[in-house]
Amino acid sequence: MGRACRPTLPVRSGKQTCASYCDRARVRCIPVTNAPLEFRSGGRVGQLVPVGRRGQSIAVVHTQTLRDTEGQGGSSVVNYSATSSIQNRFRGETARLAAAVTSRYAMGRLRLLVLPLSLLLLLAAACSDHATVLAAEEFTYNGFGGANLALDGMSVVAPNGLLVLSNGTSQMAGHAFHPAPVRLRDGPGGAVRSFSAAFVFAIVSNFTVLSDNGMAFVVAPSTRLSTFNAGQYLGVLNVTDNGKDDNRVLFVELDTMLNPEFQDMNSNHVGVNVNSMRSLQNNSAGYYDDATGVFNNLSLISRQPMQFWVDYDGATTRLDVTMAPMGVPRPRKPLISAPVNLSAVGTDTAYVGFSAATGVIFTRHYVLGWSFAMGGAAPPLDTSKLPSLPRFGPKPRSKVLEIVLPIATAAFVLALLVGVFLFVRRRVRYAEVREDWEVEFGPHRFSYKELYHATKGFKNKQLLGTGGFGRVYKGVLPKSNLEIAVKRVSHDSKQGMKEFIAEVVSIGHLRHRNLVQLLGYCRRKGELLLVYDYMSNGSLDKYLYDKTKPVLDWEQRFHIIKGVASGLLYLHEDWEQIVIHRDIKASNVLLDGDMNGRLGDFGLARLYDHGVDPQTTHVVGTMGYLAPELVRTGKATPVTDVFAFGVFVLEVTCGRRPLGCIAPDEQNVLLDWVQEHERKGAGLDTVDPRLCGKYDADEARLAIRLGLMCAHPLPDARPGMRQVVQYLEGDAPMPEVAPTYVSYTMLALMQNEGFDSFAMSFPSTVTSGVSPVSGAFSDVSGLSGGR
Repeated sequence: MGRACRPTLPVRSGKQTCASYCDRARVRCIPVTNAPLEFRSGGRVGQLVPVGRRGQSIAVVHTQTLRDTEGQGGSSVVNYSATSSIQNRFRGETARLAAAVTSRYAMGRLRLLVLPLSLLLLLAAACSDHATVLAAEEFTYNGFGGANLALDGMSVVAPNGLLVLSNGTSQMAGHAFHPAPVRLRDGPGGAVRSFSAAFVFAIVSNFTVLSDNGMAFVVAPSTRLSTFNAGQYLGVLNVTDNGKDDNRVLFVELDTMLNPEFQDMNSNHVGVNVNSMRSLQNNSAGYYDDATGVFNNLSLISRQPMQFWVDYDGATTRLDVTMAPMGVPRPRKPLISAPVNLSAVGTDTAYVGFSAATGVIFTRHYVLGWSFAMGGAAPPLDTSKLPSLPRFGPKPRSKVLEIVLPIATAAFVLALLVGVFLFVRRRVRYAEVREDWEVEFGPHRFSYKELYHATKGFKNKQLLGTGGFGRVYKGVLPKSNLEIAVKRVSHDSKQGMKEFIAEVVSIGHLRHRNLVQLLGYCRRKGELLLVYDYMSNGSLDKYLYDKTKPVLDWEQRFHIIKGVASGLLYLHEDWEQIVIHRDIKASNVLLDGDMNGRLGDFGLARLYDHGVDPQTTHVVGTMGYLAPELVRTGKATPVTDVFAFGVFVLEVTCGRRPLGCIAPDEQNVLLDWVQEHERKGAGLDTVDPRLCGKYDADEARLAIRLGLMCAHPLPDARPGMRQVVQYLEGDAPMPEVAPTYVSYTMLALMQNEGFDSFAMSFPSTVTSGVSPVSGAFSDVSGLSGGR
């Protein structure tokens, strides 16, 4: 790439030759003889008057003027503007210009009158090794020191040249783009050209097994993604424009978070996306070994730099994505090879760069080097020139002790050995035994001292709440400044060691944006402590029943319902085992800073393998949310969770508790009260009156009917959570539910007393077209197909 020339060059007699300056400034010089040059073009005459002795030169540099600088110390300047269209004609024109200089004045100054613009354009090509139009065709950054990138959000360039896309601030995004656009098409409306990119990146989290959202390589029509959302949208799109064709954006995501609503395959994947957060094609992060063909997994949050290549072939409209660890040559087989026709996406010009976003877990995203080329392979990066990543973890130990100890006296060594012996004996005496489940389940084990300081000694001013299982305190980890919630299980609480282990084991490996994330645990003598993400807005029940809290609008309520449904679907069907929560209720749903609903408190959870019949257990849970068949069978299954979810949906929609006096002349059971209004065709009358009628009637009607269906007394009449999510997202129609003339409570009692056949004689509650003889629930098999 040629570089821009300096603005001007004075030509002084006997002081500085043009040739020496031109070597440094990368310009061309025209020799001038002791004669004038008369040039006529378009009816205008310009006169070139030489100055000095034979052999002096005129230096040609950038601008669009040609002027005489007489009166400025005898210097004369010739400037011009670069263009590439005439570069191949420069040498011949220069020769003709030199031949036109003839002897007219013996000695004097160089006087330059205004020359036609055509002469200036002719001389411009000599200033640059490459044409201006090629300025963004190819570039290489072996580090970003001095790079004029277009940065916004959290993005900065560190003093050592490291591009920092995110600095760990929660719920933020950062962007970095090459400042000049690339010509994406051969011409206006022409075919999309091939392009290639190579870069080295690293993603660093405070936890080696936990991260929150990732980064993306972006091709966009603008450097200002002004409407982006952070979090799972990676700073590229938002909840409103996700999936719209007029986004005109291509991006390759390096995602470290599982988002089921985007059909992510796992929490460590690479995907190719066009205008949407749903990838056209994705794959787990890794590479194929050239020698064996074996796929090797890579962790995107390994804290180690990794190589990444993106290649688009305009002829075949195929995009290849490849990655590899540092030191490994580029694999021949790409990680992803996806057909991507950019004809409807690419604009005539586009900007290339990076985007990254953070959630609630402290995560940083870095780019060490980057190269790009249109119409060919991206230039290889010089890894020896790349900046280094910041050091993570504790500072290296001083070497002083290693030097001092060998020369210490025998007395000191003896005293040290005795001290070590006493210290080890004390540690052995008071050390706690690590059980097998502690080694296997995964999360980080915190020291009691660390949690003690984080919560300021478990002081009352840090207390978030008190429940049957103990107290919950707010804390801030001193090293990372991460806000946490610490549940300190009391000795006399209902939750003992068995429940403590159940909660640790059950959610230790769970990763979902609608589940409260367990960060770790602590055991100290008889004390049990669990460490979670801090949810700044507290529990949902406070917003439903505490009059001092603001009233949740309908959009927030429906969003929370969909979020909890997505989390339950993950527990029941999408994880490696089936997880039965057994205590779904508003007080166990916590709200983060964006009012996303997250299901927490897994103290009563049970796990079993897919396809295995659950064992009979004691009936546990909260009255009003318990499925009626639990009393008879004692088995907690996914459909018992679905029942509790149905009650939860009605609770959020109506703003009333499951049990309790609703009104002097009304039902005391929320289910029966809503069912009675729905049977009368007045279901919307049950919507929380505090909304003052400001709600989406179709969504409210869907929530009421879905709540009644999920909380049906007969297990086989309830849908699975996959169907529930489809109904809520509008991906499947809600089946018509005919009214029943017997209350849900009565149907539940008859079922538990063995009156199933009697219950079946009542009118159908599921679909029309079911004969009265077959009864209420003889045609419910279609509802259970999604489980």
